[in-house]
Amino acid sequence: MTEKELKDAIIKRVGTSSFSAWRIGLTQDLDERKKYWKETEKEDIQYWTNWTADSLTIAQNVESYFINEKGMKGGTGGGGLVAGATTYVYIF
Repeated sequence: MTEKELKDAIIKRVGTSSFSAWRIGLTQDLDERKKYWKETEKEDIQYWTNWTADSLTIAQNVESYFINEKGMKGGTGGGGLVAGATTYVYIF
């Protein structure tokens, strides 16, 4: 998805709830990330939704926008992600 498509999809998913109630992140391994948040961090991921970004750069831009402009929880580190690999943007 393009940057605009991702932003629009996330805004639609969040709906009328507060952006600050949601966490956003990036991954190239959905199963590992879900397991991490559920088992290691003991977070409730029942509302998990993810989308495939057209590029790592687009995913990083979207993540930064929602953290810095909309107040979502998360960090913009993205350590270990590599350009060229399928990158997912997720929220829960």
